Amino acid sequence: MAAQEIIDHIVHWLDDYVEKSGLDGFVVGVSGGIDSALTSTLCARTGKPVTAVTMPIYQAPNQLSLADQHLAWLDTHFDNVSTRTIELTPVFESIEAHFPKDTQDALTLANTRSRLRMMALYACAGSSKRLVAGTGNKVEDFGVGFYTKYGDGGVDLSPIADLMKSEVYSLANALGVIEGIQNAAPTDGLFDDGRTDEGQLGASYDELEWAMVFNGDESTVSDRQREVLATYRRFHNANRHKMLPIPVCEIPDALRG
Repeated sequence: MAAQEIIDHIVHWLDDYVEKSGLDGFVVGVSGGIDSALTSTLCARTGKPVTAVTMPIYQAPNQLSLADQHLAWLDTHFDNVSTRTIELTPVFESIEAHFPKDTQDALTLANTRSRLRMMALYACAGSSKRLVAGTGNKVEDFGVGFYTKYGDGGVDLSPIADLMKSEVYSLANALGVIEGIQNAAPTDGLFDDGRTDEGQLGASYDELEWAMVFNGDESTVSDRQREVLATYRRFHNANRHKMLPIPVCEIPDALRG
């Protein structure tokens, strides 16, 4: 892939979008993962003001360390980037204390964490007149729907949502993102047991990329490939509600009198 040309294209797109919006810059949540590292770096390269935010909630030490290292890297390389940490664990503890117990299964609480972070990002964006930049890639956003509706899916613009995960890695490498982030196993960081994306999805991103574009004869594929295709289709079908516009019940003109 033409990494530098794609980087330039995205940076120009970001710059053009924020100029037309009438707002001042970007806010990006930084998790310690490859997607948020790439997104924040691309936003920084516009030269517009960028706020890079970590928002720990019971976060694993290795995730916190990588996020902090990336914030330090941004500080070193870009004068237009400001960094901040918003400790959300006490806020989340209050939610746990007051939400009904039947809403506190592991998946619901994980999604609640993501939505709490979305609120924090929009608080930063609203107070500074900036846009929240999404960090989802193409496999997550349009393949398996691996994100939280109105959580990390609640953004103003999505600069890397047309990039496959392998392309995210290529661009991050070209931009010099720290090796610790490039080498870390992808994780959403929303569960206390530190589960990885591959563990949750049952397939690697390379496998899911293959399934996302597969259009061949299924009788010729291996047993593992058949399993991956089934996994991909299960997630894609279950999560289509995240990828489609919110349905609107349209009232027939005849009923309006």
